[in-house]
Amino acid sequence: MNEALAQRISDDLLRPVVTTTWKFWLLVAVLGSIVAMGLGTWFYQMYMGFGLTGINMPVYWAFYITNFVFWIGISHAGTLISAILRLVNAGWRRPVTRCAEVITVFALMIGALFPIIHLGRPWLFFWLVPYPSERLIWPNFRSPLVWDFFAINTYLTGSLLFLLLPMIPDFALVRDKTTGWRKKLYSVLALRWQGTTKQWHRLESAMQIMAIAIIPVAVSVHSIVSFDFSMAVVPLWHSTIFAPYFVTGAIFSGIAALILAMATLRKVLHLEEYLHPVHFQNLGKLLLMMSLLWTYFVFAERLTAWYGNEPSEVEALIVTQSGSFAPLYWTMVVCNFVVPFVILSLRKLRTITGCVIASSTVLVGMWLERFLIVVPSLSHKYLPYTWGHYRPRPVEIIITISTFAAMMLLYTLFAKLVPIISIWELKVGEHPVAAGKAAELREHPLWKANP
Repeated sequence: MNEALAQRISDDLLRPVVTTTWKFWLLVAVLGSIVAMGLGTWFYQMYMGFGLTGINMPVYWAFYITNFVFWIGISHAGTLISAILRLVNAGWRRPVTRCAEVITVFALMIGALFPIIHLGRPWLFFWLVPYPSERLIWPNFRSPLVWDFFAINTYLTGSLLFLLLPMIPDFALVRDKTTGWRKKLYSVLALRWQGTTKQWHRLESAMQIMAIAIIPVAVSVHSIVSFDFSMAVVPLWHSTIFAPYFVTGAIFSGIAALILAMATLRKVLHLEEYLHPVHFQNLGKLLLMMSLLWTYFVFAERLTAWYGNEPSEVEALIVTQSGSFAPLYWTMVVCNFVVPFVILSLRKLRTITGCVIASSTVLVGMWLERFLIVVPSLSHKYLPYTWGHYRPRPVEIIITISTFAAMMLLYTLFAKLVPIISIWELKVGEHPVAAGKAAELREHPLWKANP
């Protein structure tokens, strides 16, 4: 790769960072107003009490816990997929990894809010933290809230490190390409990066260690989220299959979110030269595989519940598949299996547009799946006299919508502050001898912070 090509890559990927249009500010204003509306609604709920929501006996978990599981599942899009692709050294991963890793961090932040939103006194959420206090009161370690606290914070810490490490060389590049306050900001973020051989060696070693460590952490996080359900003696919840079932669903929805994010960035930031159809085709194949695996788990779960013939479980199964929740259930099946299978199993349909359509339906279907796990089982427990109904109220709907706006807003701001595609990794991938002469490349000035 010559110097002109290196300069063109830097200019193309730095353009969204150094130039700002009125469309960016308009998008930020619209998304920010939706987020502000959601925050105002949450404060109103805190002031007026939980009676504003549709949460009541016996359905004490509803929209908020559905959103919690959904966003924690979405977070598996980035760090887990990126770590696996880094370990297997998949060459096509380079324009994809940062897009994916950002989703993990922001989705975790949003998902972690929902247990707090679900608390009656959310200002006391710090009671979940095991710290020595004068009250000598420690958290109840048998509570799923405490499990989630440790799991999410561990995963968030690891994901932030995994995201920030490969960003350091790009921070140095932006530092050397800008002036004024930007130069000062990125000088701090670059951590005195100079692109020496020693720094490259340490960076790659740290990334390799984090890639190995983050995979079991990611799997354990959604397993612990599944324990919130499977440890409870509730119809259709008390099952050993929930941990792999939840992990599969998390990766499934995460890949769908990644495809949608990449397609949006490709269109809005004009990154057609870097996000190629092959990236969407490969992710589409992964999405198809996860769709088939998800279908297997759903079939196994329903089959064992039906064959076991436990009255309470059969009743919850009937109300889900042929009762009041049947329209949602069959919509979920169409969105998660029928549409992805038809589109992604055919090479002619596995285009960028086809992958986007399949991913959109998967996100809808996976949100419905989490809702159908939570509400039907709680509304049809073991004794018929405790059965009840749940209808979401405007407060819950507004807060739910605002979290999607928050995700888009955070992603937009990140793409403005940081190159959304790793510039140095892309340059290494473009070099014809990058795989065999990595050590020589690190010595070359093109791979240093100042190409």
